[in-house]
Amino acid sequence: MTDLSLYRPNVGVVLFHPDGRVWLGRRANTPGPHNWQFPQGGVDPGEDLLDAARRELAEETGVTSTSLLGRTDGWLAYDFPADHQGGKAARGWKGQRQVWFALRFDGQDSEIDLAATPHVEFDDWRWALLDEAVELVVPFKRPTYEQVAQAFRDFAARRPARDGLA
Repeated sequence: MTDLSLYRPNVGVVLFHPDGRVWLGRRANTPGPHNWQFPQGGVDPGEDLLDAARRELAEETGVTSTSLLGRTDGWLAYDFPADHQGGKAARGWKGQRQVWFALRFDGQDSEIDLAATPHVEFDDWRWALLDEAVELVVPFKRPTYEQVAQAFRDFAARRPARDGLA
């Protein structure tokens, strides 16, 4: 059994476009090719997890127009690699424990603002297929992304009819 007290509390967001694609951001100042990921971040003491997820999403992407689709059950944890340069986030923690939220994007692409706050997390973004995220994230996060993709697969499959065609 993993001692979750050794892992930094964190939330992640998979933002679903109404057509079933997901939002991916390219981490600023991070060499490729595995520098794309979903928004994620720490939970403040006493903060509700969904509130933390929405806060992190707004801070990293500017997006506030969302609806809740679902969340993962329990915590998903990953270890930082020995050579991880995670700054403050990694100090004293073995890794991160995360609860992930699936949110539907209810706004327009023009709402997305990567410079919404002074700390810029991403320098580019795109809509992608859910399974692409697993291949584009840093390898030490892949097992978590695989679990998240499996948990939210049904949301990616829910594509609305286009031009009245089913």
